[in-house]
Amino acid sequence: MTATVTPTTGDPIPVLKAFAALRRITGTYPEGHPVVAQKVRELYDLVQQHMADRDAVQIEMIRGDVHADGLSFAGDVHASQLMADLSTLGVQSIHISRGVEAAELHAIAQFLWDLKDGPAASPFGQQLSDRGVSHVTLGRLVPLDTRWRTEQWPDSPQGRIDPDYAETLMLAQQTFETVQAGGRLEPGSIQNLVHLLIHKVAQSNVALGQILALKQYENLTYCHSVNVATLSLLLGRRLGFDEEMSAALVEAALLHDIGKTRVPLDVVKKPGALDTRERRMIEAHTTFGAEILIQIDGLRPMTPVVALEHHRTVKGGGYPDLGEGAVPHVMSQIVSVADIYEALTGARSYQDPMKPDRACLVLARLAGEKLNTALVKTFVNVVTFFPIGSLVRTSRDETGVVIRTNPNDPLHPILALVGDNLDPTGEVDTSRRDESGKYQRHVIETLKPQADGLDLSRYFPELTPGPLAGIGAMGSASA
Repeated sequence: MTATVTPTTGDPIPVLKAFAALRRITGTYPEGHPVVAQKVRELYDLVQQHMADRDAVQIEMIRGDVHADGLSFAGDVHASQLMADLSTLGVQSIHISRGVEAAELHAIAQFLWDLKDGPAASPFGQQLSDRGVSHVTLGRLVPLDTRWRTEQWPDSPQGRIDPDYAETLMLAQQTFETVQAGGRLEPGSIQNLVHLLIHKVAQSNVALGQILALKQYENLTYCHSVNVATLSLLLGRRLGFDEEMSAALVEAALLHDIGKTRVPLDVVKKPGALDTRERRMIEAHTTFGAEILIQIDGLRPMTPVVALEHHRTVKGGGYPDLGEGAVPHVMSQIVSVADIYEALTGARSYQDPMKPDRACLVLARLAGEKLNTALVKTFVNVVTFFPIGSLVRTSRDETGVVIRTNPNDPLHPILALVGDNLDPTGEVDTSRRDESGKYQRHVIETLKPQADGLDLSRYFPELTPGPLAGIGAMGSASA
């Protein structure tokens, strides 16, 4: 006989308790015992009820509280002990996706029981895969400078990543972790990163598509910084920056958030709203960043300035307080535009990633008060409402990937149409008109990619000419 469990809507604590009960019974009774089967069924039914109106059950244990979808749920003493037990085993995160089978839940309980004998010899993901588990992930919450993930988003880009972009992310991660650990930032390593970004990443349509479009992963600070540096470079080139000015801009953008390595992790990682004290601490990352960078010989003069000013507004507001009317340098203003766009189009614990067209509208609303209006206009012209790499749907109910943009008609890009298995099936130019002069099709919405993302290399031939082909020469000085 199967017990019926009715959870409080969205409350993840009953799921935790059911997992703990199944783990204990799995370790107590022999395989195939009816009590084990009953507890597996109870947990399975509970999970299915949770997924009645969502695609996943996602639970994070943060500083002694249980969180689901960015919300905190208060538990009783028993729940607190469960969280402590799981944390001791190295588990602070449980994600269960739609399609999970009862056998997978049983395998998870057995795995958790086996952990009592010592830490896992290999990564959780590999061990769970070996046990036939594909719809449940367990893990530690990332300790370095990130907010809590929501939905099923991983905390770094997934799938096939452009190799130069992947190398840049790896080098940036090493840099930020070194500084966080109290080590010294090496100018030589930064120059290598700057060179990679300018001469490799920004020349690859695959990499740009992975940076520009709506992202399914929660950005760590180093990943966010690489993306902001690339976006700043695109804007700087459109403004006519030469090689040296571009290098200075990329270096500054790459290190603009380095001061977050000096902010307490429990503040940086807090999933909810910050109180006044915490807000002051997070705002101090601008000052910390400038203090770190100004002590490093070999960096360009504007690098600490941008770290200090990138949250200042064009009217002299924002933070830190530098005195009435102190307007940030143009490089700081460029990084501010790129910083906001990148943050909006990436996943956050407190909001879904914003579609690029919506993010451009947000920038437009901020223009004049917080952001430089001319820079916002130029940035939107560079990125467009449907940037390269975006997965979109047309008025003919076609699905396609934006592979080129049209500077004279930014709402009508060129698409690689895709089939049900995301294989390319041909190209269409959405700016084409019929005999009456009407557009043959329109892009009507940006779609959220699958959890594992798009393999953009399938849509861009190796010899695709130039970055953002079709938007005009990157060196032109149009506004």
